[in-house]
Amino acid sequence: MDMGSSTLVTAYLVACVGSALGLLSAERARNATGASRNWWLAVAAVSIGGLGIWGMHFTAMLGTWMGTKVAYDIPITLLSMVVAIVVVGIGLLVVRRGDDRRFWPFLVGGVITGLGVAGMHYTGMAGIVINADVTYHAGLVVLSIAIAVGAATAALWATANVRGWLAVAGASLVMGVAVTGMHYTGMHAMHIVLNPAAGIVVDNSQDLITTLIIGGAGVSVVIIFLLALTSSGDESGEDAELLDRVMRRNETRQVGRRGPLT
Repeated sequence: MDMGSSTLVTAYLVACVGSALGLLSAERARNATGASRNWWLAVAAVSIGGLGIWGMHFTAMLGTWMGTKVAYDIPITLLSMVVAIVVVGIGLLVVRRGDDRRFWPFLVGGVITGLGVAGMHYTGMAGIVINADVTYHAGLVVLSIAIAVGAATAALWATANVRGWLAVAGASLVMGVAVTGMHYTGMHAMHIVLNPAAGIVVDNSQDLITTLIIGGAGVSVVIIFLLALTSSGDESGEDAELLDRVMRRNETRQVGRRGPLT
């Protein structure tokens, strides 16, 4: 099985972009209230789960040569995407309702999200249609799950603590390593034995990759547009402070013009 070094780099970049958009969205959520906060949490879940994790997974998969034609069961493939988004959303809600000063909300959320991400990976692998018998190395499967839990815990901590573009960029690079590391560990757990008697496979990977590129690019543009239309908490605080200074200066000038009160 050839996983392709160039595809690995592309998959890693996809994971980094999705992670960065998710962290920026989570930063907006921390400084929002009510329905707006829930909206930004949903955007963060789509960014990290849908783009950073699922998008990375299938970018890597579509560049992997398994020795024969590969097709994808579309309903199962889409189910794996929904799983990734939902489990990241659950993790974000667990962290939101917990105490940021304690580690247990991140651990609980990380375990739930990590198990879900691993479930996404192996659900996606179950959606592969191939003329082969596929088995898994139990030890590497357990290792991939452990990496997923660790990566999810670190990602949830980052969504609650990372602030600013430079910090987001650094955290995204680390998250990209963790996410792609989990995927390729899971892929190395696979053992494929070609079985021509399994039947003819009609390759639909080209249609899937076209849809993936168009859909992922479209969602990314929308999220970037939303982020560009809003300001971060630091920027909002600076704007409020500047407005307060201007208002106090105007009040001082008005009092000076009227003279002291008698």
